[in-house]
Amino acid sequence: MLVFTGTHINKIDRKGRVSVPAPFRAALAETGAGGFAIFPSFNLKTLEACGSDVMAALADDTLGNYSFFTLDHNNLATRIFEVTHQLAWDAEGRVGLPDELIAHAGIGEVAVFVGKGRFFQVWAADAFAAQRAATDAKIAQDPPRLVLRRPEGS
Repeated sequence: MLVFTGTHINKIDRKGRVSVPAPFRAALAETGAGGFAIFPSFNLKTLEACGSDVMAALADDTLGNYSFFTLDHNNLATRIFEVTHQLAWDAEGRVGLPDELIAHAGIGEVAVFVGKGRFFQVWAADAFAAQRAATDAKIAQDPPRLVLRRPEGS
């Protein structure tokens, strides 16, 4: 399973390309992927990105919980897959972010790549700084109570 970690800040070049962090490329390449799926977040001014394994899980596991002909299935499938772009990096590890994604996230001269486990996000630097501060304040006020589960059969 792919796991993305860390925060990486990369400049957008004159042609609108940005380098995908080497650890993210290495993780994706282990699956044979030369790229990733990316789409606007539905509740934040950021971009959500993942490997094809997560997109397949969204198609099978998540949407599979809805009857094919229901309005919920139609709305989710349309909303998720309609706005998703498949990006492949070039020989230098760069991708060109589509204009509509840059506009959604408000990305300027730099992009902040943030590992989120099975996903990663791409932020505008100022928006990520504000989100990080808000998250840190919330965690300080109400610390999470995480429970690690043992794998079944162990």
